[in-house]
Amino acid sequence: MLGIAVPLVCLFQLALESRDGHFVGAENLLRFFATPSLAQSVWNSFWTAGVVVLITVPVAFGYAYMLTRTCAKGRGAFNAIAAIPLLAPSVLPAIALIYLFGNQGLLRPILPEGFDIYGPWGIIMAHVFFTFPQALIILVTALATADARLYEAAASLATPARRIFFTITLPGARYGLVGAVFVVFTKVITDFGVAKVIGGQFNVLATDVYKQVVGQQNFPMGAVIGLVLLLPALAAFLVDRAVQRRQQAQLTARAVPLVPQPEGRRDGLALGYGLLVAAPILLILGISAWASVVSYWPYNLELTLRHYDFDEVDAQGWTAVWNTLRLGAWSACIGTPLVFVAAYLLDRTKDAPRLVTLGRAIMLIPLAVPGLVMGLAYIFFFNAPWNPLNLLYGTLAILILNTVMRLVPVTYVTATTALTAIDREFDAVGASLKVPVWRTFFRVTVPLCLPTLLGIWIYFFTNAATTLSAIIFLYVAGTKTASIAIVNMDEAGATASAAAMGMVIVGLCAAAKLVQLALVGWIERRRKRWTER
Repeated sequence: MLGIAVPLVCLFQLALESRDGHFVGAENLLRFFATPSLAQSVWNSFWTAGVVVLITVPVAFGYAYMLTRTCAKGRGAFNAIAAIPLLAPSVLPAIALIYLFGNQGLLRPILPEGFDIYGPWGIIMAHVFFTFPQALIILVTALATADARLYEAAASLATPARRIFFTITLPGARYGLVGAVFVVFTKVITDFGVAKVIGGQFNVLATDVYKQVVGQQNFPMGAVIGLVLLLPALAAFLVDRAVQRRQQAQLTARAVPLVPQPEGRRDGLALGYGLLVAAPILLILGISAWASVVSYWPYNLELTLRHYDFDEVDAQGWTAVWNTLRLGAWSACIGTPLVFVAAYLLDRTKDAPRLVTLGRAIMLIPLAVPGLVMGLAYIFFFNAPWNPLNLLYGTLAILILNTVMRLVPVTYVTATTALTAIDREFDAVGASLKVPVWRTFFRVTVPLCLPTLLGIWIYFFTNAATTLSAIIFLYVAGTKTASIAIVNMDEAGATASAAAMGMVIVGLCAAAKLVQLALVGWIERRRKRWTER
């Protein structure tokens, strides 16, 4: 993971220097906290992130409960709706909220006097939408591992449902709740797009680091802010590692999976809750799509496609979309085999346990580094004149490298999970027949893991297509992506075109996801026919 460690060292070194390159130690950090506006940004970032956590985690927990512990109708559709924010850049909900609650917003007449969406409440609302599916994924996993024996024992003792929830359900999911809290908190603090579009004059750390680096060319102070942003992410990583170890210790081989049984009143309430949560998600997506085809809101509501003529409002035009496709495809095509081969080698190596442990730790390091901090470290490292790798700066290659390194941990865990599910007898049979390891790998392991490989590929692609914070410091005119173009269009006042560009990203990611689902379905059908022979 030299692509992570070395740039971070460079970031730390720069934070200890003055603007003219002299060593000043902790002077920059002291100046940072002594500057009232910067110190206020720390407080703004932390309290808005805290409010988002208090809203998102309980809502996501209720939604996860509906998906895993009830027999509510349409759970498949609800699950698909909840995944919609994963297909959109973080700036898209901010734009939708402007059309809903802005000065000319659709819901402006019913809002209380003095309410302003450009500020903390806009940041909070947009981040709730953006972080909801990420919290949901963690909580669904936590609630899906319940032991049915505990519930059977409680039922036999005529324990009230409320007491069962607080003594069995909630404690059983507490580690998932802790993980969701830290993930949401870190995502909010380090996200740049939402605060840039809808933050107004409300400063947060993510926008401050952008102002210091891009606006004032104050690289040492930008490095200091980057290190401040790194601290909560590092704390979240350490807590999450400890939580996962304790969670695994709770699982036993004797556990009986809990299968929810139909219950009219509970399932009806769950369905109502699902509709209540899904409605805002569909509303934000619908408003974004509608804003992209309205001629001139709110004065001319005729439908038009002229906002999709991006060449009128952005110098790169549709080239930004092409760059997004290139970034997503290259990141997926490079990252998928790289991660899978690394996971295979670490999983199958038995003769060097210490080396394997070190390798697994290295693969998980990027979890502790927010995308914004990684992008900041990359610009300082690759743009240094003494660095022979500075030829990568200003090319698509540096964006690809940044994206692949940032997404390694989640994809590595996914690949390892799939590999551990494969019976080791395949390897033993191949070895007994003197079949080369590489042939067993390509003819047995890879075919069995194809659905997982497709999932990893789509994860790389969609995250590369929607990323903004990680590459905001690294792009140049020729490598501008669609997510960056949205921010530039919004700054230029072309909000409708920004919404249109956001919908293009959603369309690309949705199309890629549908292709992946179709391929996985085809593979599973062929596998089923093969096993039935």
